[in-house]
Amino acid sequence: MVRLGRPPAGPRRPRALPPRGRPERPDAAAPRRRRRGPMISRQTAPAEVTLIDEALERYAHEHTTQLAEWMRELEREARSSLPYPQMLSGQVVGRLLELLVHAVGGRNVLEIGTYAGYSALAMAAGLHPEGRVITCEIEPEFAAFARRHIEQSPYSERIEIRVGPALDTIETLSGPFDFVFIDADKTGYPAYYEAVLPKLAPSGLIALDNTLRSGTVLDPGANEAARAIDELNATLARDARVVCTLLTVRDGITLVRRR
Repeated sequence: MVRLGRPPAGPRRPRALPPRGRPERPDAAAPRRRRRGPMISRQTAPAEVTLIDEALERYAHEHTTQLAEWMRELEREARSSLPYPQMLSGQVVGRLLELLVHAVGGRNVLEIGTYAGYSALAMAAGLHPEGRVITCEIEPEFAAFARRHIEQSPYSERIEIRVGPALDTIETLSGPFDFVFIDADKTGYPAYYEAVLPKLAPSGLIALDNTLRSGTVLDPGANEAARAIDELNATLARDARVVCTLLTVRDGITLVRRR
């Protein structure tokens, strides 16, 4: 039976939401010497948001393999003591990273942007028995927090934190990397991508986080970080060197492999 009345509304364009993930510094466009590495702002960070219905996100969380207690303790402490707790990868993304690292038989894993060490520990859980994670962080405060929790974990001997500009660290590494996770300053993504692609193993994967930028990629406007991500997404889609897919998981995760 067809019920008469108001016609169904047409498809709505998703509303651009406040950005999640690593905040950008407010003076990013100022003519200063650019630091080579993850950069964050000490200004108030945006509220945590989701691109899907919050009830569905809770459902996904509840139906994902639960975390160990020491990982839950890391998350609780990060949320109570670190700035920008929305930068935590979270259980769903953490398990996705673990599964991807395991799927590629990860022996040599690189992370750009350590923050609290959550994602590094998640990836370590999927490593080959002889594998290791090198994670880059420019903020000493975050590196110290991550190091303390890593040392208390079962993976203390398999994760190395490099403090300093990520591009400088990448230059010292020969690879090949089985898996690379990029989750740092968004305007730096193009440089990080170009730096790691030649060092990616033939069957390796690159994962780039926050590639939907809370929906702001639909209308970047004057948002420098959103413009950078939008331009990178377009570049990846037409890059003949790679195959990529943009997953609508949390805030968007793009997976890339070499052809």
